[in-house]
Amino acid sequence: MRRAGGGRHGRNVTTLVVGAGHAGLAMSRCLSDRSIDHVILERGEVANSWRTERWDSLRLLTPNWQSRLPGHHYGGDDPDGYMTMPEVIDHLDGYADVIAAPVETGTTVTSVRAVDDGFAVSTTSGEWSCRTVVVASGACNRAVVPTCAAGLPAGVTSLTPMEYRNPDELDPGGVLVAGAGATGIQLADEIRRSGRTVTLAVGGHVRAPRIYRGRDIMWWLDVAGILGERYDQVDDLGRARRLPSFQLVGSPERTTVDVNSLRHDGVRTVGRLVGVRDGTAQFSGSLRNQCTLADLKLGRMLAAIDEWAAAQGLDDEVAPPERPAPTAVDDDPPLGLDLTSGEVRTVIWATGYQPDLAWLDLPVRDRAGRLVHDGGVTPVPGLYLMGMPFMRRRASTLIDGAADDAAHLSAHLAAYLGDELVADRGAALSGR
Repeated sequence: MRRAGGGRHGRNVTTLVVGAGHAGLAMSRCLSDRSIDHVILERGEVANSWRTERWDSLRLLTPNWQSRLPGHHYGGDDPDGYMTMPEVIDHLDGYADVIAAPVETGTTVTSVRAVDDGFAVSTTSGEWSCRTVVVASGACNRAVVPTCAAGLPAGVTSLTPMEYRNPDELDPGGVLVAGAGATGIQLADEIRRSGRTVTLAVGGHVRAPRIYRGRDIMWWLDVAGILGERYDQVDDLGRARRLPSFQLVGSPERTTVDVNSLRHDGVRTVGRLVGVRDGTAQFSGSLRNQCTLADLKLGRMLAAIDEWAAAQGLDDEVAPPERPAPTAVDDDPPLGLDLTSGEVRTVIWATGYQPDLAWLDLPVRDRAGRLVHDGGVTPVPGLYLMGMPFMRRRASTLIDGAADDAAHLSAHLAAYLGDELVADRGAALSGR
């Protein structure tokens, strides 16, 4: 049912889904199961972000078996491997075909506004009206670049991970990677292996081993229920939603890449990049504290896994508990780096992502510009979210997390439509 936007006007549908990534497709399957007519509007092709905004060597951080979607599971011969970007695209493309997702490609949403009977939606291919809207356009549409990037001296190239493709396309010379989450450590490792000198500016991060007690760490987080923890079960939800992704790399070798392994391989580690002044990059003096906090959080997570494994009687079936070495930090890490010397020719800002929802002309943001929602249900009746960080569960941004979220929110949406229909019927009867 995929078709390109064709410039038709005045179209009506019960539910309009924005975005044909894994979250939008999961919602489409659940809406179809409830016989709710809908359309998915996609600015590019299915899995567009995976096609156009990822670097060449990227693989999923989750094992292939964990790429589950409603009514669909990985069917290949490498369940413990990690999909490449072409494989992710094929996986989502195939799913869209299997569920006959009603996708209109090449259609960019430019405005969503509330009207008396639902929403008016403007797109590059015409106007739509609908009763409900599901925003599934992704949480990582826009790379966060700090304002200090404007201070980089001439001759130093500034890139985001969405612009980076491979080391061969970089200017000759060293690279400063700002940020040590999953993206930062992967890029630092790849660029280091290309023979370049790399400096990694380390801020807050979440450390994790690729393999723990003989099993993939994601297996443990899944079976122990950690990924399934609900948003209403945590003490500080705002902080949980702002946490960076695990320091993980999906590779055929299933290796652990972290600050320790990068230091061992020659990457220089410094504190968080806090400014650029007079051609000098300035780093925080909190490197040791940040690494100590990451080590403590890692210890708590592994202890929780050990406790669960013991309670389930698994200790005899898996390897014994172990603890990675503490993160090593230089006694006196540098607090500055001269960017005019020619040593560093490129800065890559692995400093996080944000959703790009400038087209959402609705009161759904707080004073800080953050989306306001209760597990994906916004304050605007009939407007829902999908795929946001820790939206309903820790797994909400993962492919594997979309099924449960879509099932719950499609049920809420169906109940909302049912209440609306009852209200409309009552109004019609009273007007006789």
